[in-house]
Amino acid sequence: MWIGIDDTDSPVGMCTTYIGAILVRRLQSEGIQVVDARLVRLNPNVIHKTRGNAAICVEAKGDIDTAFALTCACVEELAEFGAAETNPGVAVSGVQPPPDFYYAALRDFCNLGEAVEVLKSVGARYRGYKNQRGLIGATAAIASDFPDRTYELLAYRKREMWGFHRQVDRESLFFAERMTYPHTWDTVDWENDVVVSVPHTPDPVLFGIRGESPTWVTDARSYVRSEESACEQVYTTNQGTDAHLVPGTVGMLREGRSYLVRGTVAATPVTGPGGHVSFPLTDEGVEVRCMAYEPTKGFRDVVRALIPGDLVVAAGSYKGESLNLEKLGISRLADAVRVRPPICPTCRKRMTSAGTAKGYKCRACGARSRDPEIERLKRPIRPGWYEVPPSARRHLARPLVRGVPAWQQALYG
Repeated sequence: MWIGIDDTDSPVGMCTTYIGAILVRRLQSEGIQVVDARLVRLNPNVIHKTRGNAAICVEAKGDIDTAFALTCACVEELAEFGAAETNPGVAVSGVQPPPDFYYAALRDFCNLGEAVEVLKSVGARYRGYKNQRGLIGATAAIASDFPDRTYELLAYRKREMWGFHRQVDRESLFFAERMTYPHTWDTVDWENDVVVSVPHTPDPVLFGIRGESPTWVTDARSYVRSEESACEQVYTTNQGTDAHLVPGTVGMLREGRSYLVRGTVAATPVTGPGGHVSFPLTDEGVEVRCMAYEPTKGFRDVVRALIPGDLVVAAGSYKGESLNLEKLGISRLADAVRVRPPICPTCRKRMTSAGTAKGYKCRACGARSRDPEIERLKRPIRPGWYEVPPSARRHLARPLVRGVPAWQQALYG
C-alpha cells in the first residue's frame, strides 16, 4: 500500500516529515512492514505552501484499514490544526496511482477536485481536514515517481526541546561534510561559512544530512555532535534532482513554473536596490529578465561578469515576469573588446578623433589613421556551469557535484 500525508505543519511549528517518522514507527509497532519512506518535494512556487512544500509517502505491506486508522490518528494528534493555513490530507491506496498527477503537482498546479478524482479512480481511502487542500499533496506523494533519487537523514528533537535553541556543534557539521563530500552535500556552505543543515524555525527538526545513499548520510551523521535526538529517519527523496525543471523557450514561460531556458545575454547586467542583479535574456527577438537575488552571494559575480552576446542556459522559477536563477550554464562567451584611438607611428602619442566618420588625427604631427586600436580583454569567467551557494539552494535544485543531466547538457550545447 501507499500512504500519503501533507499540509500538517505551519510557518510557526510542526513538520510533515516528523509526522511521517512517527507514523513509520507506529505502523511497525502494529506489525505493518514499512518498505520505503519518501520525502516528496512538490512545486516550490505554490502560494499555499508553508515552507518547503514537502509531502510524505510511506510504502508498506499489511492491513490497509489499520494503516488508514493509524495515519489519521497520527495526523489528528500532531498536525497544526490551530493554524489557519494548515489543511491536512491523508490518502491510503492499495494501488499506486499513475505518476501523471505527481508530475503535475511537481511542475504545475493541481486542484482538490483533480486529486479526489485520482483517489477515487484507484479506490483509495482518504480523509481531508478543514478545507482539505492537503489531499493534493497526499495524492501526489502516493503517485510519486523517482527516476532519479537522493536521500536525507533527518534527526528530530525531543518534545521538551522544541522552541529552544538547537544544540548542534558547528564544527562537527563542517567535519562531517569534509569526510563525506561529494557523497553528501549542502550540510554547510564553505564559501559563505554558513551551516545549512540546521533549521532556524520552531519545528521538531534538529538537523538533516543529504546525500547519494542511506549509507553515506548515515556515515556523515556519525560525525555530528548534538543534543540527543528523539528519533531519526532516512527518507528517499526527489531533492537535488532538478525534477521541477522542464525545457522552456523565452516568450513561452508560464507563471509559477520552473524552466531551463537557452538564450543570449542582451545587455550588461545591472545591480539594483538590495544587491539584486538582473539582465535580459533574448531568443528570436523576445526577452525575459533573469534575476540573481542578494542571498545568492558570490553567484552574482558570475552574473555581473556576463556581457551582451554571451550564449547561456538559465535555470530557475518564472515568477513576477522574471526567471529567478538557480544555476547558469555559459555555452559561449562573446569577445570583450576595448576600442581606443590608435598610437601615432611617428610621435608614439595617442591620436584623437578627427570628427564623425573621419577617423583619427595626431595633434603633434598631423598624421591620420582610419583604424582604431582594438584590445581584446580577458574575461573573468569561462564556459561551464555555475550554481547558487548551498545556503541559497532550493530543495529540488540539483547541485553540480551530482553532475549535469544529459537533457540539460544537450540544451547547453
